[in-house]
Order: sequence, then C-alpha cells, then structure tokens
Amino acid sequence: MAKKIIQKTKNPMPLQDPHERAHNFDEVALGYTVDLAVLEAKRCIQCKNEPCVAGCPVEIDIRKFIQQVADRNFEGAFHTLLERNVLPAVCGRVCPQEDQCEVKCTLGIKNEPVAIGRLERFVADHGALLKFTDDTPPAPPTGHKVAVVGSGPAGLTVAADLAKMGHGVTIFEALHKAGGVLVYGIPEFRLPKAIVQREIDGLKHLGVEIKVNHVIGQTFTVDELFTELGYEAVFIGTGAGLPTFPKIPGINLIGVYSANEYLTRSNLMKAYQFPIFDTPTIRGRNVAVIGGGNTAMDAVRTSLRLGADNAYLIYRRTRKEMPARVEEVEHAEEEGVQIMMLAAPTAVLADEKSRVRAMRCIKMELGEPDASGRRSPVPQKGSEFDIEVDTVVFAIGQGANPLIRNTTPDLPVNKWGNVLADDDTGATQKAGVFAGGDIVTGGATVISAMGAGRKAARAIDTYLRNPSVDGYSPTDI
Repeated sequence: MAKKIIQKTKNPMPLQDPHERAHNFDEVALGYTVDLAVLEAKRCIQCKNEPCVAGCPVEIDIRKFIQQVADRNFEGAFHTLLERNVLPAVCGRVCPQEDQCEVKCTLGIKNEPVAIGRLERFVADHGALLKFTDDTPPAPPTGHKVAVVGSGPAGLTVAADLAKMGHGVTIFEALHKAGGVLVYGIPEFRLPKAIVQREIDGLKHLGVEIKVNHVIGQTFTVDELFTELGYEAVFIGTGAGLPTFPKIPGINLIGVYSANEYLTRSNLMKAYQFPIFDTPTIRGRNVAVIGGGNTAMDAVRTSLRLGADNAYLIYRRTRKEMPARVEEVEHAEEEGVQIMMLAAPTAVLADEKSRVRAMRCIKMELGEPDASGRRSPVPQKGSEFDIEVDTVVFAIGQGANPLIRNTTPDLPVNKWGNVLADDDTGATQKAGVFAGGDIVTGGATVISAMGAGRKAARAIDTYLRNPSVDGYSPTDI
C-alpha cells in the first residue's frame, strides 16, 4: 500500500479583503467550503492516543468528528460536537485552539497542526445551514431546580448540561440580551450576534428558561434565590466586567473609555449598524487603545470600523509577549492598525473643554521576567512623547463586579474579589453555591469558562441527588 502523503500546511481560511473589511462589521473569516473542510480533515492522521482531546477543556471527541468530516458524514460530525459542546459555532470562531487542542496535535510536531477550530466552525455552520438538530432526549425530570447567574459561556454550558440531566434550570441575565461576553464583549466582525442567538435558541429547546433584566444582588440576592424562589443550587457565572484603569492624570476626561464600555456600546446598542442605529459612541478620528490582548484588538479594530482615520494600539512589551491571538494581530495590521510596541501612557491631556486632545507616553525596555514569566517593562527616563488623539480606550484587564459579593457576605472571595471555588467542582464554601469562569479565574478564554461550567454541572448534579455528600465544600482555598 502506498504511503499516505500528508499536506504539511493548513488549508487557509478564506477572508474578506482587508481594505474592505476595515470599513464594515461583516465577519472577517468567511469559513471553509465543503471541499476545503474535507481536504483539511484528511490531514488528520487519527492518532490512537488522541493528544488533541487532552487539550480541549470540554473534551470533544476531536478524532471522531474530524474523521466524519473526511468521510463527508457532516450530520454525524454535528452530533459528535454537540455531545460535548453546546456552543460549537462560537468556539470555532473565538477559542484559541492554537494554545489548546491544536498545540497538542501530533501532526504539528513537524508540520502545521490540523485546523481543528476551523473544522469545528464549519461543522456547526453547515449543520445550521442544513437544519440539523440535536434530537437527543433529556433525562426524565428530576424535580430539582437550579438558578444560573449570568448567561456567558460558563452559564450557558452549565445550564445545558443540567437540563440534559433532567433538572429545571433558569438563567438570570442582568442585561437585556442573553449571551454575556459573547454578545457585549466580542465584536460583530469576529462573532456575529445571530450565531450566538442560534446557539442560545438551542438551550431554550432543552427547556432552559432565560430571564433577562434580572440583576442578581439587586433584583434578588443569592440567598433569596434559595429562600424566596425555591432553587436548590445556584451557579455564579457573572464573568469579569469591572474595568481597570491606570492611576495617571486625565483618566476622567471626556473621550476616555474602558474597553468594556466601548465594546458594549458598539455591541448592545448596535453601533455596528451605523447609521441605521445612531448610538452614543464617540467616533474618534484618532483613537488610541492601550493593551495587548484580544480585547484590545477587538477595540482598536472596532474604532476603524466606526470611522477612525488613525487607530493606534499602545503596548508596553514586544510582539513576542503580546497575549492576543496571532491571527488577530495579523488581521489588525492588515486593516491598518498602527501598533506601537514598548510604550505606555503616563497622562491623558485635555483641551479647553476637558476633552481628550493627546496622550503622553513613555518608551519602555524589557527587564527581568515578572511572576508570569514575561519580561517586565521598564520606563526609559526622558523618553516621553505625545500622540494627538481624541479618544482613548483602556483594555488592561477587568475585575469582578462587587455586587454579588457585597450582597452575599458569607461567600468567600480572594483579594481581587473573585469567588473562591474548587477547581474540580466549582463548589464554594457556601452550601449549594457553585461558581466558574472569569468570576473565579479572572479574565480568561471562552472555552476555559465552558470547561468550568461542565465540571460544575457534574458536581451540581451529584449535590442535588445527595446534598449531604462530602467533598463539595473546598477546604484548601
């Protein structure tokens, strides 16, 4: 038998032209065609030890669904994905597969790994196009009721898994749209709202009830979910939505935003459909975004689409240390974003009307590694310079909203305000309360939040069936 010849590189993802996409909010990546997907799936060498699965927080049977694509069994691949992932179209678009499943791909030792994320997106989209449905019946009703606080990736995952187990599940969402960070934090050109809604509709078919405009800690407290509404367990998945600002002059000037506010205005108020929707977002001509993560990339690329003549990304380290996905950085540069490495703001400067007129920065150099292993940026004395800007967006991290911890005094949190929960179960030291995702870890990835939701669902199921079981109150946190 002739030896199978393996294509060394991934099949490229079709993209919108950079000059066109920089001025619209249509999706940048266009997705694989059927033939491209099959060609890419045939690159998989079907390893028996499946190292890619070990890198997947939700434990997708990657080898199986890719072989099904190679065999053109797209409906089978769709069902294989849904066995483990309630948000495949979302994950196929925004999850950092290059640092998770793909980094463990055996093919990637000598060649480029299989494009697992692109194939996941293809299967999810193709399944929706052909109207494939998940017809797996849920377990018989157990009579137990669970409240899920927050409809982001952790909350959606725990809700879906518990509903499949037969439990009654209600999601409480503070905003007027379900989806959490998937709808307010990620721009339309990277994750269309219709895709998120499609996945959420799948949860509704499982019997999950979603109540929007319910701010837990205000509409009801966590304790009232138990005492007044009769829930037997509560999962907290409220994410990390409290913005972080540096302690520099000018931070309160008109035209200074957190990335959270900037993206939320664009996403939930439909600024991405301007001028059909004229929302209260300042469309700066010269915009500076501070940060080097995916949120910073989302914000600076959004500013271009809102009409900026110059979109600057200011990052205090080098490209090597930048935490954003490589493809997002490349897309930003293709679209005209001007990236300024080894620089940090020291002040935001005002005009006579207290509006932003410029930002003062200082040049940095890299010193010794910090606690995270990245080399620490050190200011270069006397290297200050000014950039003329009218809008400044800070994307330098987010913290935990204090509302739940302030209204639930017996819920332990760490010094940053994140809920303390067991890594393996999501259990907190408050009986019946579980937590997962960014509210526990701080800002992380969609798929890691989903992994936490999956673990918590298993633990909640065990707790509901035997609430006296030992081991569901962590003692070492």
